[in-house]
Amino acid sequence: MQAKSAIPASSGVSQERFDFGGLGVNWKISGHITDSRFSVVHHPMAPHALAAPLHRHHNEDEYSYVIEGRLGALLGEEVVIAETGAWVIKPRNQWHTFWNAGETPCEIIEIISPAGFENYFREVAASWGDMGRFKLTNAKYALDMNFDSVPVLCERFGLTFPTL
Repeated sequence: MQAKSAIPASSGVSQERFDFGGLGVNWKISGHITDSRFSVVHHPMAPHALAAPLHRHHNEDEYSYVIEGRLGALLGEEVVIAETGAWVIKPRNQWHTFWNAGETPCEIIEIISPAGFENYFREVAASWGDMGRFKLTNAKYALDMNFDSVPVLCERFGLTFPTL
């Protein structure tokens, strides 16, 4: 079977990159290419890095594929550890977070459906250090975030998290 279309690496699709301490965000496919059906980002994570506070999306489902390393995730009340080659599914409206559960770097590919949330990372990068703007960005993207969960998660799982 042949692909009907391909996105060349030189197309500039994967040029945007953001670094949030232990979590990287590299755009791979943005929604304008998929008619807003989905987007794809690549997340490299440092060992023992918490990616985000406990949070939930009201508009998006996320599907994380572990390329390398061990991904820990809290999905509601369930803790899962996903090894290389495994998927972690984070449906909309479910409280969740994820982290690098290993001693070596972890990398995941995340499919976000529908597209649009990939733009969140650009807006957060632009407001880094400004908690007021960060909270407004979360509201714009219908993202609830439990900031009080960070110290609890870090202690429970032996993680680190950058300061905003």
